[in-house]
Amino acid sequence: MVNRDLEFRGINRAHLAMYFKELGGKQVTDSFPYLFEGNGWRGEILSEEERAFTSVFKVNAVYIRFTAENEEELEKLIKNYRYKTTRVGG
Repeated sequence: MVNRDLEFRGINRAHLAMYFKELGGKQVTDSFPYLFEGNGWRGEILSEEERAFTSVFKVNAVYIRFTAENEEELEKLIKNYRYKTTRVGG
């Protein structure tokens, strides 16, 4: 098994959980670390904190661990997950 930890900022934790479900994962736990298991992979929402860039501008930072059976499956999982977290300005 291989894993990688990533940080996502400015996205609601509930949405991040929903993305694991949309990728076929089943939620295993209901508190930190939130665990999702899919076919050959696992996702864990490890923690959430608030980051302040100024005294007014603050965003959330959510830490997620992705685990898969091999590097190729891990890259595929992260690519599909990042696609769901893409935000386009306009």
